[in-house]
Amino acid sequence: MTARLHGLIFPGALVERGFWLYVWVAVTAEGAELLYVGRTGDSSSVNAQSPYIRMGQHLGSNESTNMLRTHLEKLGVSPISCKSFELVSYGPILPEGKNKAEHYSRRDKIAALEKKLSDSLHEAGYAVLNCVNCRKELDPELWREVRAAFAERFTRLCESAEAAATGEL
Repeated sequence: MTARLHGLIFPGALVERGFWLYVWVAVTAEGAELLYVGRTGDSSSVNAQSPYIRMGQHLGSNESTNMLRTHLEKLGVSPISCKSFELVSYGPILPEGKNKAEHYSRRDKIAALEKKLSDSLHEAGYAVLNCVNCRKELDPELWREVRAAFAERFTRLCESAEAAATGEL
């Protein structure tokens, strides 16, 4: 191992708590882009952390929170060997809830959006590492907002939405 200087720059807004959606882009040593779709807003508590907090957890050693690392390693990809990691975050879409009922209602809305984003990226031809399971009802208006935001980075989301609208898919 050779010591090198590395840097990380991120906007201060990423430390804001609330309900966010995010997509990790891991670029392997061979140049393949592997995506992981996630959200903030715990199922096990009434917290909705910031993407900044989740960022370190995803590549850490705690097996209950390092899902990006887990998915990469299942494919035989060591996170250390990756050329780069990019975290694309959108939010906060909703603020943290003031009580359990608010938290669960907001968490469920974001979970439905997370599933739709994951499925849509996969359908658009991106290599998505995780499969998001959710049976909660999707808010179509929020989905249009989320899709438009992520389509700025993942341009095939626009193409696949247009093809679906015209019946070409």
